[in-house]
Amino acid sequence: MKGPHIALFRGINVGGKNMLPMRDLVRIAEQNGYTGIETYIQSGNIVFDATPAAAARFARTVGAAIAKTHGFEPGIVVRSAEDFKRAADANPFPKAESAPKSLHLFFLASAPDKPDLPALNRIKAASESFRLIDDVFYLHAPDGVGRSKLAAQAERLIGVAATARNWSTVTRLLEMAGRRRQ
Repeated sequence: MKGPHIALFRGINVGGKNMLPMRDLVRIAEQNGYTGIETYIQSGNIVFDATPAAAARFARTVGAAIAKTHGFEPGIVVRSAEDFKRAADANPFPKAESAPKSLHLFFLASAPDKPDLPALNRIKAASESFRLIDDVFYLHAPDGVGRSKLAAQAERLIGVAATARNWSTVTRLLEMAGRRRQ
């Protein structure tokens, strides 16, 4: 049965590199059999409808098609709307939701085997807080994620590919997915 899924693209349209217009992304996804595609901002967030099996192939098929047409293959993390909502509901920093750009969820390609939590604790600023829950790394950086050494080193120290979204983007994607029938 088809249901809503969310795909998060990593490193597209940032600093003039890996340029991928959203209309091209929609076209590529449609050419690969995906339907109900809706994009959110230029950094590569889409909501689409698919069966669980088709959603599991999304990153591989769409990534390969982008490589063929645009010359680079972005990292792509796909979650069902239900899993995405579960990640949002598990937010360990609910007070940070009032400053949505200070709260980031790093969606990991998989749950990490051996994250270096001591190293993460050593580099975090006094004002920062983080939690790793399954395949999501939650970071509250009230002084700004752009200044955060923890944000810059999180993926390497966790040991798994990741793509981060701030709380505003997470809630917007959930709203978009929620308008669809589950």
